[in-house]
Amino acid sequence: MASHQQNEHQAHSHGSMKSYVLGFILSIVLTIIPLVAVLNDMFNKTTTIVIVLVTAVLQLLVQLLFFMHIRDEDGPRYNLISLVFAVVILLTIVIGSIWIMTYNAVAV
Repeated sequence: MASHQQNEHQAHSHGSMKSYVLGFILSIVLTIIPLVAVLNDMFNKTTTIVIVLVTAVLQLLVQLLFFMHIRDEDGPRYNLISLVFAVVILLTIVIGSIWIMTYNAVAV
């Protein structure tokens, strides 16, 4: 019984310390890039928006791969459901944010 649980635990092992550190460093870099671009006005508005959106999508992929272990699951169905859910959340946040920024005019 104990060996079965140990084998099952080994089969479902999570990431190594190296993968967590790499994911953390990538997350920090993908956070700093849009922050620097926005705070320093380095690019025009359209380019800045594209940089923020691209780094946000890359940040999502880093989170899925390094911290949610989406590639380590046994069942591909779970991976697909997680990915579809993440895409729905991503689109909701991005489209909702753009809609709020576009129509955020206070009636005077």
